[in-house]
Formats: sequence, C-alpha cells, structure tokens
Amino acid sequence: MQRQRVLGGLILLGAILIAAVLILLRSEPAEKPPEELIPLVQAEKLEIRSGNLMVTGAGTVRAREELTLAAEVAGKLVYVNPDLREGQRIARGAILFRIDTSDYRNAVQTAQADVASQGISVLQAKEEVVLAKAELERFQQRAVSGGNAYASVDINDYAAKILPPDALAKKSSTDASQPKQNIATNGLATREPQLESARAGLRKAQANLSNAQTALQRTVVRAPFSGIVRTEDIALGSYVQPGQSLGSMVGTADYEAVIPLSEKDAALIPQLFHAGTGGRIEASVYSDYGGIRYRWAAYVDRVNGLLNPQTRTIDVFLRIPNPIGGGAPAAVPENAGKSATAASAPPLFVGSFVDTEITGRSLDEYAVLPLAALRAGNKVWLVKDGKLHILTVDIYQRTDKTALISTRRLGSNPVAVTGNLKVATEGLQVRIAQARTSASTAKPAEPDAKSESKAKTVQ
Repeated sequence: MQRQRVLGGLILLGAILIAAVLILLRSEPAEKPPEELIPLVQAEKLEIRSGNLMVTGAGTVRAREELTLAAEVAGKLVYVNPDLREGQRIARGAILFRIDTSDYRNAVQTAQADVASQGISVLQAKEEVVLAKAELERFQQRAVSGGNAYASVDINDYAAKILPPDALAKKSSTDASQPKQNIATNGLATREPQLESARAGLRKAQANLSNAQTALQRTVVRAPFSGIVRTEDIALGSYVQPGQSLGSMVGTADYEAVIPLSEKDAALIPQLFHAGTGGRIEASVYSDYGGIRYRWAAYVDRVNGLLNPQTRTIDVFLRIPNPIGGGAPAAVPENAGKSATAASAPPLFVGSFVDTEITGRSLDEYAVLPLAALRAGNKVWLVKDGKLHILTVDIYQRTDKTALISTRRLGSNPVAVTGNLKVATEGLQVRIAQARTSASTAKPAEPDAKSESKAKTVQ
C-alpha cells in the first residue's frame, strides 16, 4: 500500500516537471495586424447603347372590321355558301347566300311595263301641248289683224274647251277698228300642267323600277371583305326577314391592338398625337405559340385623346397589316431546330394577349440597368476603384427586368451592385464577387494519392 502511494506521487511529480519544461520552452506567436472586413458584393457591368428607345407595352388584339350578316329583303334561302361556318375563311366578293328571286323578278317586269305606259302618256301630253300652242297662236294672229278673235270658233270646237265661255258669247260685239285684242285664257290652255303630271308619273314609275331592280340585286349577298366567320345561324330553305341577324364575320386584312401607356411612356414617343400626319411610327407585336416567340410588323394608327377613366392611361391603337401570314420567328429556342420559319408562323389570333414595342425617341447614349441594381429613390450603387459610390440617376423607361437610364455621371465602364448590403455608405470599400461556375460546367475533381490509398484500404 505504501509502495503504491510512492509510485503515484512520482508519476504526478514527473508530469508537473514535463509541463513546466514545455511552458518554459514554448515560442511566442507571431503578431499579425487585424484584418479589415471588406464586404463582398455581387455586381454587373452596365451595357451602354445608343439609338431609339423602344417603348414596351401589352394589350389585346381585336378585329378592326367586324360586321353582322343580315338580309336586306325577305324571302326563302335557296343557296348557302358551304364555307359559311364558324371559323372558316371567306374571300372577298364570295356569295354568302341567295334568296328566292321569283317575286322580285316579277316586280321588275311590272315596273318596266309601268314605265313604258307612263312614257306613252308623256308623248301624248307633249303632242297636246303642241296642238294647244298652235291654236292659241292662230287666235293671237286674228286679234292683231282686227275683229273678233273668237268669231270663227264654234261651241263644239276643241278651242272652245280651253277658252273662256264669256269670250265665245261676245264673238260679234268687238269693235272692228280695235287694233289688238287681249285673249284671256285659263291655266290649262297650253296643256303644260298635264304634261308635267305625265312626266311626274313617268318619274314615279322609273323610281319603282329602280327599287324593284335594287331589291332583286339584294337577293344575292356577297362578302364585303376577306375575313373569318365568327358566328353563323343560317340554314338552307329557311325564311328570312330584312335585318334578321344570320351571323357575323371579322376582316383579316388588318387587326389592331389596344396598348395602354402611362403618360411618362407616351412622352417618349415623338409626334405620338400626330400619327399619320408627321410620318409613320413603327412598332412590333410579339406573341408566343408552341414555345416560340413570333413577331408581326405594326404601326401607330391613332391615339385616344381621352384618358382611360379606370387606369388613367393613354390608349394607343396599333394597326397590324397582314395578321394571317405576316408573322416571323423573333426568338427561336435551341430545341426548335429548323422547324421555326416564317412559313410555319401561325396566324395572329383575335383576342390574344400580345407584347409590343413602339419606336421612341432617339438618344445618343443610354445605359441598361438591371432592375436588381435600382434602389429606392432612383439611386444606384456604383463600384469604382474598389469603393462604393451612391448616385441618383434619371430613368427613361422601366420594364419588368431592366431600366433604361441616363449615362450622366456614370463614367466609363460603369459597374453597378446588384446584391444587398447591410450598410451602404459613400466611399465604402467593397469586393466584387466573381461569377459562380455552374455545376454542369464545373470539371470533376481529380482523386489525390490519399484518396486512392484509402480506396485501396477500403477494398
């Protein structure tokens, strides 16, 4: 027992001696200056561009021409175009439907006969006017030569029917020495009113003939323009009335898109409210179909002079010529291959939602700022010589992803911070983080000697 205590004391004493030796022989640590904590930031170089600003917007495509198909005359349908079905295309001038013409042909023949009859009445009235004027002229000559101008007129003579009766009663009471006698006649003496009545009857008959011919022409209804049938409610053999709706169709020569713009965006388009008079303002319309983006050329047709009361925006109307076959791929994905060509472009659909670009004013220089780099109050954090500079910029246009800003005070090759900082002060030193390498492009690490030996040991 005594031996164990002595041995334990010796071991404890040896440990204390070893610890004392290690403490005495230890080396002093090297002194290092404290490291400055410079924040690491994500930054991106800004793209500098020049040229026209493209004012972006979005809207809905609608038909520029749309009409309701209806009959102008009543009758039974004897022909209906087979293509007059919902969704079908109709060429301009194509016959849509025909109405039975039997009654209308008979009406034309009746009117033609009436015109011929009234024409004869006019000829007869003209001859009577000639005869009446000849008799009145003979009477005037007798009055000038002296004597009673009505002395030779019998009560049963034709002249007695157009002369005043009191003149016939005084045939012998006229003084022979009187050089001239005034002959008083009534309004029908020259038969002119009867002629005018006959001519009025002829004009009425001609008008009736024109109405009958027009009604006959209206039994055939043709397409006023090339278009697509939107709706149809028509059947062969049915009886239609004037004004009855039989369907509707939209014109395909031009579509239009209504684009609401804010006052700030509208101000970027020069001569916007004088579109058509100060030169055409070009635009583009984009629509996605099957994962491919297609583009149609367009231009500003007109601008609504009244603000939209709901959105307080200005409605700009873009006209889109040839919307059926004028599209072309704007952005072709890699997996689309060679299948995306202008020939394979779909038609632009009425009612589709589209994105648009309208040519704005031209600038000598502007910068494209990622929206992540735009701070509150239109401020931008720029990195110059490793230091942070806070700058307030002028924004021309703002989209969902970028903002177009003025290059004033940006300097050459500007770099903007896109990440966040807990504290951002003017002149703060920062480090720009390098872009990370994606996992798909990163090379696999080569196994070292230790890993190889470990693999062998495991085996």
